[in-house]
Amino acid sequence: MTRPPKKRMAAEARRELIEQAAGELFAERGYHGASIDEIARRSGVSPPVVYDHFDSKLALHRHLINRHYAELRQVWRDNLPGHEPQQERIARSFDAWFAYIESHPFAARMLFRDTTGDPEVEAGRREVAAQSREAIRPLMGEEPGTENLAGGPDVESLDMAWEVVRAVLQGLALWWSEHPQVPRERIVATAMNSIWLGYERVLGGEQWRPAPG
Repeated sequence: MTRPPKKRMAAEARRELIEQAAGELFAERGYHGASIDEIARRSGVSPPVVYDHFDSKLALHRHLINRHYAELRQVWRDNLPGHEPQQERIARSFDAWFAYIESHPFAARMLFRDTTGDPEVEAGRREVAAQSREAIRPLMGEEPGTENLAGGPDVESLDMAWEVVRAVLQGLALWWSEHPQVPRERIVATAMNSIWLGYERVLGGEQWRPAPG
């Protein structure tokens, strides 16, 4: 009996497998520790097939950084604006942000921890992070009370406010990657306790000022 020919995997499906394998290896071993040969083996294709989709390891790494940051930016756009109470919208945004991290378990280590020592790679990472900051800045500026956090509605103040949020969320994401047994709701509650409670006091007009010297 003649067996039907095996169906060839669609190019899009192969690309997704390559991206998944590359993300895992970059997270596990860092940029320099992951090779195209091993990415190909883990994704079940040959190295030439990887090169059919990406010109180089650098191009593949940059694509993944771009993709994850773009999808995380979209999380903010989809969840932060609205007419609901501010506390509800912020909690919803945090939950959606951590839901993305939960569904992409290698993203946090790749995005927020892997330091390659390679100037070209790090320049690309800084560029993408800057794009995210610029995209989030208007959303931050529209939130009542944000200008009170760092002293005004200017770009530097909004960037400092974002740095506070970013540092807490990314730090928790990295910690969570090593403690995956902790349920997401506890991670979100920790972020809200760390960020929202102080934000709420500032929103009410309270600000810390140094004691007169």
